[in-house]
Amino acid sequence: MLDDLGELVSCESFSADHQAVARSAKVVAAQGRARLGAPPETIVIDGVTHLRWSFGAPRVLLVGHHDTVWPIGSLRTRPWSVTDGVATGPGVFDMKAGLVQMFHALATLPSLDGVCVLVTGDEEVGSPSSRPLIEEAARGCAAAFVLEASADGGALKTARKGTSTYELVVHGRAAHAGLDPGKGANAAVELAHQILTVAGIAGRVNGAAHTPGEAAGTARETTVTPTVLSAGTTVNTVPALARVAVDVRVPTLAAQARVDELIRALAPRTAGTRLEVQGGPNRPPLEGSSSAELFALAQRVATGLGLPPLRGVGVGGASDGNFTAGVGCPTLDGLGAVGGGAHAEDEHVVVAEMPSRAALLAGLIQAVGR
Repeated sequence: MLDDLGELVSCESFSADHQAVARSAKVVAAQGRARLGAPPETIVIDGVTHLRWSFGAPRVLLVGHHDTVWPIGSLRTRPWSVTDGVATGPGVFDMKAGLVQMFHALATLPSLDGVCVLVTGDEEVGSPSSRPLIEEAARGCAAAFVLEASADGGALKTARKGTSTYELVVHGRAAHAGLDPGKGANAAVELAHQILTVAGIAGRVNGAAHTPGEAAGTARETTVTPTVLSAGTTVNTVPALARVAVDVRVPTLAAQARVDELIRALAPRTAGTRLEVQGGPNRPPLEGSSSAELFALAQRVATGLGLPPLRGVGVGGASDGNFTAGVGCPTLDGLGAVGGGAHAEDEHVVVAEMPSRAALLAGLIQAVGR
């Protein structure tokens, strides 16, 4: 398993570099072929390389991705290494170790009939080209198992927030800031009004569901966060254009719809300005009801294997499991590596946990098959 993981991590696969992703896909395909005894179908959409293995009529879907957030050249400063039982390197935790565990789990099964494996190449940028593949594969399956990295301490991810992304664009009118400021329509001032309004939307959506003292961003809470903003051209010109990006995380479809309604109802308050709302919902939430039965099954499988009791948690980050759950497929996420530091300098995997996580996945696949 370590040899396979080292090979994957040493082949950089930055999402924005389609040639690097294609090279990585060849390495993943070769490892999958060696473990599963069959080559994958290679699917290239909008220049992004995805891989799919299908064995008979699909009943169980395994989902992973081989792209990473790490720019090409990251290996020079963060090379693949294993020290004191901890593996490090770009993408080792998110989520190349999950792919290794998946292939080795499948290699232990007496039959792969009913299994579909989908490894995508653009998850880290929102899965724009792979989403149709994921949703198509998930429809009609009894279960989807997502090999994303585990939560803290190896916890499985039983719920994920849905995501929406917006950009508010204010169109104003330029004028000389010293000679004729009154002739302008200040887009920056209007944007300030809109930012304050948007920042209050989460409170309106959460309402009574929010527990006093609960930290912002918890699994049960909607968050609406203005992020990147810009306005104006020169210091002596009334800004004619201003914009802000808005990141939205929601625990339920109802909350996602309510946020969308409130954002699209925004109206300008500054005379002479016009407000344009771009974007909308991206990933639907993976609600706890979608994972409940599979998590209970996982607990029984873990007990049968003599593994420690499993924990399940809800998290704010999204994955392709949001898409499988969104089309009605029961989904359990976080079955990948145990470790930490996703997207960070301390990204790492606890090597000793890899065989037991592979055994848990194999047991789950067999249990659903039965």
